Amino acid sequence: MLLEVKNLRVAFKRGGHETVPVRNVNFSVPEHGRVALVGESGCGKSLTALSLARLPPTDRANISGTTSFTGRRISYVFQNPSDSLNPVMRISAQIREALPKGMTRSAADAKAVELLARTGLPDPVRAARAYPCELSGGQQQRAMIAMALAASPDLLVADEPTTALDVTTQKQVLELIDSLAAETGMAVLLITHNLGLVAGRMDEVNVMYAGQIVESGPVLEVLANPRHPYTRGLLAAVPALDAPRDAPLADIPGTVPPPDQWPDGCAFSPRCAFADDRCHREMPSCSTSGAVRFACFHP
Repeated sequence: MLLEVKNLRVAFKRGGHETVPVRNVNFSVPEHGRVALVGESGCGKSLTALSLARLPPTDRANISGTTSFTGRRISYVFQNPSDSLNPVMRISAQIREALPKGMTRSAADAKAVELLARTGLPDPVRAARAYPCELSGGQQQRAMIAMALAASPDLLVADEPTTALDVTTQKQVLELIDSLAAETGMAVLLITHNLGLVAGRMDEVNVMYAGQIVESGPVLEVLANPRHPYTRGLLAAVPALDAPRDAPLADIPGTVPPPDQWPDGCAFSPRCAFADDRCHREMPSCSTSGAVRFACFHP
């Protein structure tokens, strides 16, 4: 197994009070595998991914549990490239920072152009010389992917990589990640709020809510027969192409509570139509059905 996370807990102390936005998280990514973490904003997906390399803000957190990574490098592609790229450095200079040490300046610049070309940019030479503000959002994201590839990662963590992009560019970026993963053999951990993006793209899916994974398993099995009400809600919220134009969009009532206000028992119980007294009192343990694992009293 390339990456195995067991009982991950991420806690922050503020003013003597401990907040735990990630708790008892378990998942794995096999070599060359494609795994997704899915859930609404505020569910702990990004903190889980950042904790793998102790990137800020998790470098200030108390992290417990075990994380076993048998590869050499993890690279990240973040959701907003304009915030991640240095605005006063040319793209080539930023890619050079991720390349192995010891390369000459000319060799590193040539490698930067080569990496940008692999991402499908039509004029990689111009893009290498450009500052981030001179590129569109989609081009900036391709430059971020080129930086990630510069380290020859065994695992690429793509954290909402299409959030700020239009639909056409979203499709292009996701297809680019797919093709590069197939070409290089790197594994992919995709973080998204949209279950529709994982269908036909990922092998395994982990549905996360309130800092915990509430359902996980093979993508096709989870999408065909979701056990957890939260997974069903996320699926229902994906717009159907054949739905009437005036059909109302489905949503999940309520919002994800902040970590310091999580309820007792099942965290999803205040928003769940099937919740009873037991759900409000007790935390459901993990059950299995075939290859699918879920935590729910009323699957």
